[in-house]
Amino acid sequence: MEKNELRFKGKKILQDISVKERLFIEARMQEELFNSEIWKDADVVGVTLSHTHEWSTEPIIEEGWRTGKKMVVPKCIPESRQMEFYHLEKYDQLERVYFGLREPKPEASALVKKNDIDLLLVPGLLFNEKGYRIGYGGGYFDRFIEGFPGKTLMIASDRQEYSPLPFEEFDQRVEYVLTESGVRSTYHL
Repeated sequence: MEKNELRFKGKKILQDISVKERLFIEARMQEELFNSEIWKDADVVGVTLSHTHEWSTEPIIEEGWRTGKKMVVPKCIPESRQMEFYHLEKYDQLERVYFGLREPKPEASALVKKNDIDLLLVPGLLFNEKGYRIGYGGGYFDRFIEGFPGKTLMIASDRQEYSPLPFEEFDQRVEYVLTESGVRSTYHL
């Protein structure tokens, strides 16, 4: 299956989850994440601002604030397909950009260096047991993860696991996957 077909499949999986089931899965994911050593050991956490069809990240951001973590969110640079992360202390530091995405306003936020991020929560549509993923197609996270010294963790449901997934030499694996069943390492395979 081609990557575009797999993206469609991943989006369909997410769209077919009922609101009630989504809330249950998200509560389990958050519980697993907040009880994990990966989360407890991280002082600076990178996370995207979720769209309605994605797993909600606002409770993760708010728990980070509540527990004294520095929460950082990405701003995409479409010309180079790169990302920069900015310290998010409150939601009014955000603005709506293309496709309805919320991103930090650089003039209202402090830039955080890639090497200062301890844990990066990575979005995606499908994943396999080795940590390869099908994202949304821009390659932003693959570019950012290359050479990233912190830990990488994809947020997904068990139903988003799919094999085989095609991958290319520039595709980057995530070290961990968080689902409603827990956090698991992908690097033992």
